[in-house]
Amino acid sequence: MSQAPLPKAQPAVLDALDAALLDLLQRDASLPVRALADRLGTSPATCQRRMAQLRDSGVLQRQVAIVDRRLVGRPLTVFVSVELDRQNAALLTQFEQRMAAEDAVMACYEVSGEFDFLLIISAESMEQFHAFTREAFSSNHNVRNFKSMFAMNCSKFETRVPLRATGAR
Repeated sequence: MSQAPLPKAQPAVLDALDAALLDLLQRDASLPVRALADRLGTSPATCQRRMAQLRDSGVLQRQVAIVDRRLVGRPLTVFVSVELDRQNAALLTQFEQRMAAEDAVMACYEVSGEFDFLLIISAESMEQFHAFTREAFSSNHNVRNFKSMFAMNCSKFETRVPLRATGAR
């Protein structure tokens, strides 16, 4: 039985001010509204209103701090590809929910190709990662196979999405 495709999300219309505001926030979300307004050449009220609109529309999802994993005792980054034995809507959702509940899982992507999911795992040690795989994969009867790739070095890590204005408000 085939699952109906999800409706395609419509991209938000961003004017030049929205794009510039989002770019500044992605670089430093701790900037006060007045500093943002000064850098953008607009008023704090306009800045505040635009931020509220971007939040309400779902474009601005959250503002977070980025932590250096190595300095907080989680130096191991692992990319794990997971192949499920059976795929249907319920089993895919069940796997996604299970991974979402795991603190060690930094990202979970459903992907095309040889595997069904690609995970990014943050672990304290090889022993902790091994225990995680036993609990999350080996005990799951629907996980057919998984492969782990360990990050040796990170030459680029960026959370900022490149933006450009897509229209006028």
